Amino acid sequence: METTGCSYQFRIALLGDAAVGKTSLLRCYVAGARGSAEPEPEPTVGVEFYSRALQLPAGMRVKLQLWDTAGHERFRCITRSFYRNMVGVLLVFDVTNRESFEHIQAWHQEVVSSRGPDKVIFLLIGHKCDLSTRCVSTQEAEELAASLGMAFMETSVKNNCNVNLAFDTVTRAIEQALQQGDIKLEEDWAGVRLLQRAPKSSRSSSRKQASGPCQC
Repeated sequence: METTGCSYQFRIALLGDAAVGKTSLLRCYVAGARGSAEPEPEPTVGVEFYSRALQLPAGMRVKLQLWDTAGHERFRCITRSFYRNMVGVLLVFDVTNRESFEHIQAWHQEVVSSRGPDKVIFLLIGHKCDLSTRCVSTQEAEELAASLGMAFMETSVKNNCNVNLAFDTVTRAIEQALQQGDIKLEEDWAGVRLLQRAPKSSRSSSRKQASGPCQC
């Protein structure tokens, strides 16, 4: 989708351990690629960038700059340098990998520590919900998300389950926080950039709260 004509640019990152499916999620969202039709992507080295335009319900068009970050410890010094310029974060774990779930709080704390009082929109993602070998329950993940003050959603690239909804949910939450003044435009910060001024229009205050298990 062309990114011309967008009013804002939002920078959103995917964080989590290696091999939880961050790259597959991004590719599925940006290109509509189905996990079952493509080979497993190579591990990300450092940070890779994707982009997509999204038309919000109220009429605003935004450009999403999406960051795919490496989960291996040896790349953490690289990924940490990008934390200051994130406005949205998808914290991703693999529902079949207990350790990746247990590391979520550490990933969250790294971002919070680097951002200070500045607001970041988080969404907890339990990926690979199509697999029957899960070892993290939906209830447990929901409880962790609630304790960290964020919503939770389960996704599957194989079934294309909730992939678009996950990114759309974060984007709409950023847009709402921006309109309410919880997130502010700053000249020296690239988390949110004003690309062009949009004409004023009536806005709807309703927004679907998307959270919970995968609805495959």
